[in-house]
Amino acid sequence: MTEETARFLTELTGAAQRDAALWHAALTHGSLGEPVDYQRLEFLGDRVLGLVIADWLFENTGAAEGKLSQRLNALVSRETCADVARTLGIPPHIRMGKQARDDGGANSDNILGDVMEALIGALFLERGFDDARAFVRKAWARPMSGGTGQRKHPKAALQEWAAGNRRKPPVYTLASRDGPDHAAIFTVRVAVGGVGEAEARGSSKQEAETAAARMFMERFG
Repeated sequence: MTEETARFLTELTGAAQRDAALWHAALTHGSLGEPVDYQRLEFLGDRVLGLVIADWLFENTGAAEGKLSQRLNALVSRETCADVARTLGIPPHIRMGKQARDDGGANSDNILGDVMEALIGALFLERGFDDARAFVRKAWARPMSGGTGQRKHPKAALQEWAAGNRRKPPVYTLASRDGPDHAAIFTVRVAVGGVGEAEARGSSKQEAETAAARMFMERFG
């Protein structure tokens, strides 16, 4: 780990790292071919993040289970995790192979989202749940206050729109998949019979479908 990254992590989390290898792993992408990368920490951080956000939502709202689940899913989504990572300035500190970086890996929602969760996992292991919760609440303050997840998911909104207009359900088609596995770009087309279609790209098939549904609703909804 470089001195610059060590200083960045200290400022980000409020204290110096006790186990540098743990944080080193949290920032390491598999394209480097090192024995340890962020995958195991991402698995742990994902669960810590989910619990913190679920507890936060339960504490601050009296919404029914369905609405709580809707907001939880949006707040812990790969897209939101990646947005938080960008806001915090994490991309330049991710360790990855030259080809992966040249292919845009440092800006991939999938990679950024995984690294964000891996850092939460590292923080949990080193300092415990209370510090991890404090970090998440600070880092996720904007998505939480901004109402992320309060609106219907674009795919659900499009499904309801089609039914409400007596149309057949939307059909999603994978138009293309470009780039290497670690930085793949998916292009998805969504069509509603008798209305039209829209096409969008994303770093995962799900992300591209969501973007296509959102574009369709902006165009025809």
